[in-house]
Amino acid sequence: MEEDENTPQSLPEWVVLEYQHMRTLAGPSSSVHFTHLSQSSTDSLTSMFSSAPSASTLAAAHAHTESILPFLSSLSIPLEKVCLLDPKATKEISPADAMEFNCFLFGGILGDDPPRDRTSELRALGFPSRHLGPVQMTTDTALGVTKQVVEEGVPLSKIPYIDFPTIQFSAKESVEMPFRYISQDGSPLLPPGMKDLLKRDLDRSFDF
Repeated sequence: MEEDENTPQSLPEWVVLEYQHMRTLAGPSSSVHFTHLSQSSTDSLTSMFSSAPSASTLAAAHAHTESILPFLSSLSIPLEKVCLLDPKATKEISPADAMEFNCFLFGGILGDDPPRDRTSELRALGFPSRHLGPVQMTTDTALGVTKQVVEEGVPLSKIPYIDFPTIQFSAKESVEMPFRYISQDGSPLLPPGMKDLLKRDLDRSFDF
């Protein structure tokens, strides 16, 4: 996740909202691990996870400073049982992958616009891989889609999406999001609090 130890003590708010949403989407039957973090980010996330309300409805979450290979080794998880979600994979994820893999790895920073292929570092390690379609997703969306496919048995093509939605705040204020989202009742499934954050960021961009 991190390139060095110079990460600020406080994670960006959008990161916090997406990470919290990942726990909701994964649900209590799964666990989510964030690896290769700086010590400050690890401490911040660990504190946030331990204080989250309604823990019984969320996936267990853990933050680690170690990178992915030592982490997998510590749990005796073989490489071939870990599926790397990679936009350059030749095969798309399918319900059958529930029998093939027991871990799903979201590499790099999903949600970069334009994408910078940070997954390439993990691709080089030899993980088997699957893709989630041709359109860039946010990290929480990618996790939510993977969950639906491998645990609920929904084919990738049957999941309803909204691509590049426009978030409307008023008649004159809106922002277009350059990603694919799961559609929920005709609206993009955003992390709770994300729309308010986008509105504040939009307001700040007009402050001189």
